[in-house]
Amino acid sequence: MIERPQDSEFPSYFLRYIGLYPRDVDIIDLLEEQQIATLDLFSRIGEEKSLYRYRPEKWSVKEVLGHVTDTERIFSYRALAIARRDRKMLPGFEQDEYVEAARFDAVPLEVLAGEYRTVRDHTLALFRGFTSEALANTGNVNDYRLTVRAVPFIIGGHELHHRKILVEQYQVVGLL
Repeated sequence: MIERPQDSEFPSYFLRYIGLYPRDVDIIDLLEEQQIATLDLFSRIGEEKSLYRYRPEKWSVKEVLGHVTDTERIFSYRALAIARRDRKMLPGFEQDEYVEAARFDAVPLEVLAGEYRTVRDHTLALFRGFTSEALANTGNVNDYRLTVRAVPFIIGGHELHHRKILVEQYQVVGLL
């Protein structure tokens, strides 16, 4: 089981994601459960409704899924680099620019869901393969300190955050 990181192992901004979990959670089991729940949610939305935005300037449902997938991919790479003791500072990324460049609305929802599934499967395999020593490694990301073991909690919490927005702001339950 991957221990929950201490608050000193990540920037305070990420507490909004990591804080969504109780201290004794098995994050790998939770990420597996989240994958099933997320795929189920998006499978029930449908292609036409996946273009919905609750305000014109907000991301579409497809763009939310694409953003969650891209963010997981980026954080998994960060964890890999830190676990392998890469000492270079890892760059940040501008989420709005990524979403705009990706043109997720032009991609079938089924394809985006398949990509999410593949990325999550790779994330799970990556974290299952880390030793306790690798999980404790610390790196520098965009001028902040981050441990490998903080990353799966950030990934999972980030996804939960966006699923909550889909339910509360987008009201995707009403779209089903």
